[in-house]
Amino acid sequence: MATEPSMAPMTLTTVVASTRPGRVGRSVADWFAGQAAECDQFESHTVDLRELALPFFDEPHPPALQQYTKSHTREWSRIVEASDAFVFITPEYNGGFPAPLKNAWDYLVVEWRHKPAAFISYGGVTAGTRAVQMAKQVVANLRMLPIGPTVSIPFVNELVDGGAFRPGKIHEAASEQMLDELARTARVMRQLRSGTH
Repeated sequence: MATEPSMAPMTLTTVVASTRPGRVGRSVADWFAGQAAECDQFESHTVDLRELALPFFDEPHPPALQQYTKSHTREWSRIVEASDAFVFITPEYNGGFPAPLKNAWDYLVVEWRHKPAAFISYGGVTAGTRAVQMAKQVVANLRMLPIGPTVSIPFVNELVDGGAFRPGKIHEAASEQMLDELARTARVMRQLRSGTH
């Protein structure tokens, strides 16, 4: 008996936005990977933009045409196309998000459509929340659906010990709430993409 599309495991892609030396984003992502692994509705994996190493957008054709000429674009397209939901882990740079994250979004158009986006932000007193507000405008323009629940981590450096992020109970609870909302939204949007109701 075939598995209904709405019941098959969904693919969750977590994107690490910061690429700079000394970043804490990867340690936050490693913690979140453990949280996501406990959510049986998702098959989860992490994409680190530093490792992906996309150059600044270098395709000769508009991304909406999907006429890709570069191997790095085709690989990124494959990853995003295969994903049902996204979590973007971002710091805040001057009230916004890092340039590599915007660049990663700009490479593609069609592959992002009708997929939910969630955010984990970190920083000092503002916890990266202004970056998330700006990011939600961008993903909405890509016809993604930014969900309400987020994870905000103020004073993140105080929670990093030996290179590992040590969350508090409030972060774990927020992560669980975000994953629950993300799974429910992703299930509905998968049906929307497949044309089933």
